[in-house]
Amino acid sequence: MTDTVPVGERRQLAPPADDSGALGWIRRNLFSSWANSITTVVLIAAVGWILSWFLEWAVFTANFTAANGTECRAQGACWALIGEKWRYIFFGSFPYEQHWRPLFAIIAMLAMLILSADRRMWNWRLIVIWGVGSFITFLLMFGEIHLPLSLFLFVALAVGAIGVILRKNIAAAGELNAYRALAAIGFVGLVLRIAGILPSWSLAIAPLSYVETNLWGGLPVTLILATYGLAFAFPYGILLALGRRSELPLIKGLCVGFIELIRGVPLISLLIMASVMLPLFLPSGVTIDKFLRAQVAVILFAGAYIAEVIRGGLQSLPKGQFEAADAMGLNYVQKTALIILPQALRVVIPPLINTFIGFFKDTSLVLIIGIFDFLNTANQALVDPNWAGFPGEIYLFAAFVYFIFCYSMSRYSKHLEIELNRGTRR
Repeated sequence: MTDTVPVGERRQLAPPADDSGALGWIRRNLFSSWANSITTVVLIAAVGWILSWFLEWAVFTANFTAANGTECRAQGACWALIGEKWRYIFFGSFPYEQHWRPLFAIIAMLAMLILSADRRMWNWRLIVIWGVGSFITFLLMFGEIHLPLSLFLFVALAVGAIGVILRKNIAAAGELNAYRALAAIGFVGLVLRIAGILPSWSLAIAPLSYVETNLWGGLPVTLILATYGLAFAFPYGILLALGRRSELPLIKGLCVGFIELIRGVPLISLLIMASVMLPLFLPSGVTIDKFLRAQVAVILFAGAYIAEVIRGGLQSLPKGQFEAADAMGLNYVQKTALIILPQALRVVIPPLINTFIGFFKDTSLVLIIGIFDFLNTANQALVDPNWAGFPGEIYLFAAFVYFIFCYSMSRYSKHLEIELNRGTRR
């Protein structure tokens, strides 16, 4: 016998299951079917077993106060090794009694990067932040800095020339005249300096004892190589990307050849060339600091990869954006800097940050030329025979530090992508 429903009436259905709240989310996502339920239970059991084993090893039976490695045997993790070697892991062979200098250098670089992440600072303040932060960082690391007259003249020429190019037909006459005067002073001064008319004057700032770069190590080396390597590689990569899209065959051919050559060899080969081969081509008596050579190799390698990422962003823009910029009467530099590049960079934020994260970790390859970054100083901490035999603790600690930096960059990338795409999101 079947139930009949009078004409014009609807069958009363059972109330729907509660899909709101935590229980509703669990029911929808974890136990929506018998297969999902079995998978959820198995994974929870596996994760619980692994987590219980890890906590037993890393916390409950771990040794935090051992005097040497012998006291850590037959127990859990030996975190006393980190407590004993943390200064060497973070600061390398830097003079022990002056470890406060690389510590404050790290703080200065982190402060510089955090302030640079604030969009309110993306103006003239950013130049001040990087100038002051870089000066403090290298003054603490070197102990003394010599600023030659040529550097001041070059900065004047660069600021004046860039100001004239970007602000032409936009700024007031007084502002443009100031940029022209600054560029003229820088250009004439450099010519006179090259001709030997101006003396080789330099401003010496030496409040601390000098420390050579071969004594640097640990986290400051990683941050300096990654931060300044990517900072210089970014504008250099932009120029390569624009050159690859140029209509001039010579410029396009040079950029394509350089990009493909650099991308076609591993970073280790560039580091070996910079460390071993480059000194053979220098004149007798001329030497270049090994750390600087490694920094240049990182810049060249990173710039080629960044160029391809930015080229993808440039190619994604509709042709109408270029035509609209031309219709506004902007020259090539103004059109590129004010219209095209901001849109292209907004599109390629995820792959760009992915490239930054990759090169932050690739700084560990400088070990091949005898430079000890954070990962390599952590590895060197195991050389001490009193603490040998605990690589797991060392590499977990190093991985945790790397994870903090890389995860921070990833989260900032997501935040920046959302903020810059508010007007185009659907």
